[in-house]
Amino acid sequence: MPFLSRNGIFRANLYIKVKETRNYTEFKHKLSKPTLLDLEKRWENMSSDEKTDIQRQLNERQRGPWHDLTKEEKKAAYFIAFGPYGPRSTIHPPGFFKKVVLGTLGILTISTILFFTVRSFAAPPPHTMTKEWQEASNELLKTQNIEPITGISSQGYKGKGMVQSK
Repeated sequence: MPFLSRNGIFRANLYIKVKETRNYTEFKHKLSKPTLLDLEKRWENMSSDEKTDIQRQLNERQRGPWHDLTKEEKKAAYFIAFGPYGPRSTIHPPGFFKKVVLGTLGILTISTILFFTVRSFAAPPPHTMTKEWQEASNELLKTQNIEPITGISSQGYKGKGMVQSK
């Protein structure tokens, strides 16, 4: 039991000390409106001293009752905590995806033009690629009894054989 009473007295002393250190009178002054006006637009161009000063003042104001904060102070505190600056800034600049799509379409167009240009200068297909030649090759394979078990010379074969052309 003595342990419990000592522990209780110790906790009571801590509670009293904490109560004495909190003084909300120092948080009564509000930040000026020009300081917080268009903070989102000015933030990137502000010096680090100005940024830390505003952050310090807002942190002091936030230690007090939150219903005492003005709407501008709440917006500024939210922006400083979660705003799109620094590591949370947007990765891609405006118009980035438009450039990517147009670049991709441009590369596809150029490669298609290049393909048909090279193909127009290519030699004609060989004479062995005609349908008549391939059908004649099928007849030759049948007469020579090539692949008699599963191939073109087997009984009931229904495949195309050597015919690849249309």
